Amino acid sequence: MTTTSFKRFALALMILVTAPSLLTAAHAATAEGILEAADVIRNPQMAFAVDVDLIAYEDGRQTDSTRVTTFSRKDNRDGQFLTLVHINEPVRDEGKLLLRDGNILWFYDPASKASVRMSPRQRLLGNASNGDVITANFALDYTVSLEGEEDVVDGDRQTRPAYRLRLVSQSDITPYQEILLWVDRNNSRPLKGQFFSRSGRLLKVAWYRGWKPVLGETRPTEVVIADGFDPSQVTVMRMSNYRPEDLPLSWFSNSWLPRFRTP
Repeated sequence: MTTTSFKRFALALMILVTAPSLLTAAHAATAEGILEAADVIRNPQMAFAVDVDLIAYEDGRQTDSTRVTTFSRKDNRDGQFLTLVHINEPVRDEGKLLLRDGNILWFYDPASKASVRMSPRQRLLGNASNGDVITANFALDYTVSLEGEEDVVDGDRQTRPAYRLRLVSQSDITPYQEILLWVDRNNSRPLKGQFFSRSGRLLKVAWYRGWKPVLGETRPTEVVIADGFDPSQVTVMRMSNYRPEDLPLSWFSNSWLPRFRTP
């Protein structure tokens, strides 16, 4: 084999070896692939529980707070999460429950022993809505398109290369009609989101930060949510004590809510 022939052979072999990885990278860069990867980072894809502290601020002063525990497991029917949220504090709301079952959100008050359907858009505390504490895979609730690539300032005030995704609601359970989501090009981490109403108004801006190893993945443990109308109003969601749980399917039923007891 001549030197020229050998070089051509080596180049052809290199193309054959690298082609699968190039195809894999191209697939991962589709809008759906990017969003699915970000979903896996936002939420453990297993049955789990997590404690969530919500703290509301105005002009840097704390004005209110609440603490909940979220229990989530995959629904085998569609891959979306079934979610039960138990309110722990303040005392006046202790024991109240939110339940996502399919495309229905239920609110249960142990004082009246009654459950009613709720809107995921209703505010839970400050800028955080009911829908913000409900575990969800965005890829199943929204259609997504890739609008481009750009640098974005993340929650730690660092500039990151990112994909910009546009999410459009396809479910009644979503608290927002549209979301602009920036996802880190290097590691698929969600960095920033802008959340819009059905009329197109900007409701809030959120930054994901507090990255820590959690249940096999580096995940955000804090979300800073600024009001879309008044940036002086900020709500911080802090997630802690993630743990895998063996959650019975019976928990995620409206009829079970009066019998629910925290483990």
